[in-house]
Amino acid sequence: MGDIVHALPAVSDIIRHVPDAQVDWVAEEAFAALPALHPDVADVIPVALRRWRKNWFDAGVRAERGNFLRRLRAHRYDAVIDLQGLIKSALVARRARGPLHGCGFRSARDPFAALFYGHRHRVVFEQSAVVRMRLLPALSLGYEFSGPPDFGVRAEPPPGLPARYAAIMPSASRATKLWDEGHWRAVLARLQVAGCAPLLFAGNDEERARAQRLAQGIEGAQALPRMGLADAAGVLAGAAVVVGLDSGLTHLAGALGRPTIGIYADYDPALAPVTGAGFIACLGGPGKPPSAQEVLAAIGRALPEAAR
Repeated sequence: MGDIVHALPAVSDIIRHVPDAQVDWVAEEAFAALPALHPDVADVIPVALRRWRKNWFDAGVRAERGNFLRRLRAHRYDAVIDLQGLIKSALVARRARGPLHGCGFRSARDPFAALFYGHRHRVVFEQSAVVRMRLLPALSLGYEFSGPPDFGVRAEPPPGLPARYAAIMPSASRATKLWDEGHWRAVLARLQVAGCAPLLFAGNDEERARAQRLAQGIEGAQALPRMGLADAAGVLAGAAVVVGLDSGLTHLAGALGRPTIGIYADYDPALAPVTGAGFIACLGGPGKPPSAQEVLAAIGRALPEAAR
């Protein structure tokens, strides 16, 4: 999901420099709603590699794969660009009709993915993911991008939310990303004092149990029901402040322009920083998660003066 968020500004760049372009996007089915939030994405083609590989030779899966390939190959593209740079994404991109662009052997996240590209471009890895994602289409299509990234996504808060709330992402895809629960409770208590009801995202039973545990005894704090990405984007869009682990939703909050504090514990924030037009703080790093005091101080800077 984070890869999709980081790639959104590339669509805005393409349309700015190639105004008559049509941009289609292939995304895992679980995340297909996210690129659809960008008004310049003409079509989102869902792929289900994660689900298909469990029953690859099942008749139903074979039929789904066939339908996907027919949709993918319905057009001949002037350029097919693999922004993810993995073998699995390169194999999918290779099935599309059109010249295939990707990073070179020294630039791709998986060097062997470069074997599949007809056009290889040098994109230095040691820079922000958003910059890398903007640079590859620019090299592929022959333009130079400039200015701050335009993520293009828009979302509206759904009805029924508290008048003032904070969005919290205390769970992530890897256990190594998690943050101390005592620190989280200090954050939730601080937000409650500031008049921001903490709303905690949870995607499965384990995450929901964690969210309920953290919210217990803190007035106004609640674990949100599981929801789709479009609804989650709406919740993020109305938050006074967002505090989350290095996860897709945290990066999406930054893309939506919300004041966002990203907590890193196992990855270098310089390579995948939360990026956006609002207040941003990326705290911690590999093996060095931030202290509660660092996050609380960032919350103080992020909240409007009247709410501190």
